[in-house]
Amino acid sequence: MKLFNDIDPDKNLLPADGVVNYYGVILEDTSRIYQALLTDIDWKNDEAIIFGKHIRTQRKVAWYGDTDFHYSYSGIQKTALPWNETLLELKDIVEKISNETFNSCLLNLYHNGSEGMAWHSDSERDLKKDGAIASLTFGAERKFSFKHKINKVKVDIRLENGSLLLMKDVTQTYWLHRLPPTKQRFGPRINLTFRTITKQKGT
Repeated sequence: MKLFNDIDPDKNLLPADGVVNYYGVILEDTSRIYQALLTDIDWKNDEAIIFGKHIRTQRKVAWYGDTDFHYSYSGIQKTALPWNETLLELKDIVEKISNETFNSCLLNLYHNGSEGMAWHSDSERDLKKDGAIASLTFGAERKFSFKHKINKVKVDIRLENGSLLLMKDVTQTYWLHRLPPTKQRFGPRINLTFRTITKQKGT
């Protein structure tokens, strides 16, 4: 297991089978952005169907995009809302830094350290195959973990307030990732993952 504290955007955090780059803190005006996201985003409790049971999580989510994209995961379909000013501002910054383009964004609001995300990969069929996913963090600093699907090698990194993480190439094919829950006291954390949805029927 490796924990990265040094920051080199050109360094691949994964030993093989994918590319993950950590840019560190790219935004300084985080308080303004955090408050705008907290108040202006149409947050809803996340839903999932697990073993046939419909559940609602404490974690809240929102889905925005260029058009009313449909995105399905955990048995639930979501329809993208139109971008607001804050999201477009952040999208422009992320695209310039990463040299990637995105047409949608999935947002998560974690209220405290007990809320997290289980091991998974972002490999839904709606997403561009091997497309880049850019992750922005606001609020509490939390550990983020990767685990190789075959050899079980793990890589951990701490995502700072205002920081950018980029996952690309075959990362989603070979690696799982998660936000581990913790008993440590953490304040709320807002995470934005900019993505590319492939062209859908009717769009």
